[in-house]
Amino acid sequence: MPEGPEIRRAADSVEKALKNKTIIDISFAFDHLQGYEEILRGSKVTRVDTKGKAMLIRFDHDQVIYSHNQLYGKWYIRNAYNYPKTNRQLRLALHNEKKSALLYSASDIEVLKDGEEEEHPFLSKVGPDLLSEDVTPEDLLARFQEKRFLRRKWTSLLLDQGFIGGIGNYLRSEILFVAGISPFSRPIDCTKEQLYLAAKACIDLMWRSYENKGITNDPALAEKLKKEGKKRYEYRHWVFNREGQLCRIDGTEIIKFRAASRRCYYCPTCQKNPASS
Repeated sequence: MPEGPEIRRAADSVEKALKNKTIIDISFAFDHLQGYEEILRGSKVTRVDTKGKAMLIRFDHDQVIYSHNQLYGKWYIRNAYNYPKTNRQLRLALHNEKKSALLYSASDIEVLKDGEEEEHPFLSKVGPDLLSEDVTPEDLLARFQEKRFLRRKWTSLLLDQGFIGGIGNYLRSEILFVAGISPFSRPIDCTKEQLYLAAKACIDLMWRSYENKGITNDPALAEKLKKEGKKRYEYRHWVFNREGQLCRIDGTEIIKFRAASRRCYYCPTCQKNPASS
């Protein structure tokens, strides 16, 4: 599933293609949305927001198209009416004179009135979006210490979109590694310093991934490894997807295990279990 940085980059592309330009044609694949085609035709996109893994395309008629890519959704930006060759199913198409924004495979699409986001079953519950909202480490530090989060394992907490919007599986492993926190611990098990490092890592790695097309490793190290001929998957992350390889910090073998039914990676010496610390 695409995580927050991937959705934010997709939103940037959609906004660049559509913002302030008249929608000359629009089509929805789902019958219950087709009545909005006439309403939105002739309107202009004012901006494209994200909230976690959801995208919000805002129009000057106070309408908002909400979409969630889920596992398989994908946006394509093409010259007008130039459709890609793909076996995917087209779910939403927006066209202006020069560009088409095409959403394939996604099944979670709705049209809302501006302001209805607060009542939406997903949007009303999603936590802060670190790429679209002004969130500081201090804000997150306070959030980590709230009673509803304090005693939950980090591995499940970081995947909870009600905790922080947009964090997914690769960011979970990377955040815990950079903060030096055991994946078997909870916020209550951590020192104030560790909690602050976790807060900073959430923000820094979300932005690093967004700005570097999914790379969460140190950018200078990633560039060095790239020049040495390493492939992208070899230099992209600190620990994620690196089972059996050596930690980039101390050379310990990276371990993979399953948490919340998904794979998680960590360095057992950089991220010591609280019980063995």
